[in-house]
Amino acid sequence: MEKDRPIRVMIVDDHKVVRSGLSAFLMAYDDLELVAEADSGEKAIAICHSAKPDVVLMDLVMPKMNGVEATEAIIRNCPQTKVIALTSFKEQELVEGVLKAGAIGYLLKDVDADDLADAIRQAYAGKPTLAPEAAQVLIQASRQPHQPGIDLTSREREVLALLVEGRTNPEIAQELVVSKSTVKFHVSSILNKLQVSSRTEAVAKALQEHLLSR
Repeated sequence: MEKDRPIRVMIVDDHKVVRSGLSAFLMAYDDLELVAEADSGEKAIAICHSAKPDVVLMDLVMPKMNGVEATEAIIRNCPQTKVIALTSFKEQELVEGVLKAGAIGYLLKDVDADDLADAIRQAYAGKPTLAPEAAQVLIQASRQPHQPGIDLTSREREVLALLVEGRTNPEIAQELVVSKSTVKFHVSSILNKLQVSSRTEAVAKALQEHLLSR
């Protein structure tokens, strides 16, 4: 790693106010430099090669492509880039999903500026940083019984109920007012938690195990 230049940072968030705030924050540190912004996961992937960021601050809940999918693509296409999830959410599926996708850190948006700067430096050095809330989620997940379906979130139960009704992903997205990529992420998480490989198997297990009546 080059020590004589600032750490190159890209901000990915669909809210302009958040991007502006993070941009102003980066200007306060001489060793950090904003090299790119993106308001979607798709744009982030598209400009990763040209911007060559060292660290990406990645929002997770965005329209169309969510931050988990964007993180996985960036890690695959720009393997030298480190990704820190920077989000307002601490649900288990998001924490586990983005870490499995290759993120090196998980922080909440109320993080202190100096702590965020330190996390960027740690990520650049290849060291992980987890918000205490995210670490607690992982600890709780590790202690949960391994009975399939017991750890479904309330949102996943909503999606599963719609799957039982035979709804398609676009129909579920419209019903829940979320993006199709978000529905796809929820379905994938449901299959993983139920330890099945298809939507049909998930529906069958939900009915057999009475998962939606728990």
